Amino acid sequence: MTDTITTVMDTVRATDHDRYLSALYAPAGRRDALLALYAFNAEIAGVRDRIREALPGEVRLQWWRDVIASDAPDAGAGHPLAEALTAAIRQYNLPRQAFDNYLEARIFDLYDDPMPSRTDLEGYCGETASALIQLAALVLDPAEAPQFAELAGHAGCAQAITGLLLLLPLHRSRGQCYVPTDILAAVGVSPEEFLAGSPAAGRAVTAMIALAQEHLSAFENRAAMLPASLRPAFMPLVLTKAYLASMSSGDAAEPLSRTVRLSALKRHWLLLRRAGRSWV
Repeated sequence: MTDTITTVMDTVRATDHDRYLSALYAPAGRRDALLALYAFNAEIAGVRDRIREALPGEVRLQWWRDVIASDAPDAGAGHPLAEALTAAIRQYNLPRQAFDNYLEARIFDLYDDPMPSRTDLEGYCGETASALIQLAALVLDPAEAPQFAELAGHAGCAQAITGLLLLLPLHRSRGQCYVPTDILAAVGVSPEEFLAGSPAAGRAVTAMIALAQEHLSAFENRAAMLPASLRPAFMPLVLTKAYLASMSSGDAAEPLSRTVRLSALKRHWLLLRRAGRSWV
């Protein structure tokens, strides 16, 4: 089991360092389950990078569906991340339907279809990042977590949209466009023009930043109500706010070709400062 825990920890540290840092502020007894959730998220997010064709990618997602749905005690045996995830699901009685919805939403990542609308984007964010926050909250404090599902919804939308903005250079190189077509139409640019980096594409980036900030504000308006027990699940939002501030202060088109980064020192400092007090 020690080898499994080490593999999970190393996976999250290497692929999702922001969530890895936030998990360090969770109680030691619940940290392994949080890291299992974050490792699962990183594994699924990376399917397209490892499996170039959509159909084999869907087969891989279905494998995870089958493992999570199984009641067999040896489900996922031999796969350290699957073993850790199924152990966390059983230990904390996590809702398996949430994982099924998550995997269904992630099918979108395997294709190059444009995101149809803002509503579809928010739904995608809700089934992925928001669900991950809510699952982490259930691990941390199952009695309190259900009261903050709506807050997790806004937090996940802010975090996921910011993440999509950070990944714009990668997505454009693949021909993927997560910016909803109704937002593109509102700023006068087509998906093809956006991917090509036309001068109008910067307006679409500005609109996406504004959408992320709208959800971040909705989260912050009620974040002071969060009990300390749930705070580690929401701590990555501290970094989301910093990423958005950095993107907002520069050239609107800059995220199209360059990924905004925060220094390791700044990330550590922001999380440490937040860990000691509630959101206000």
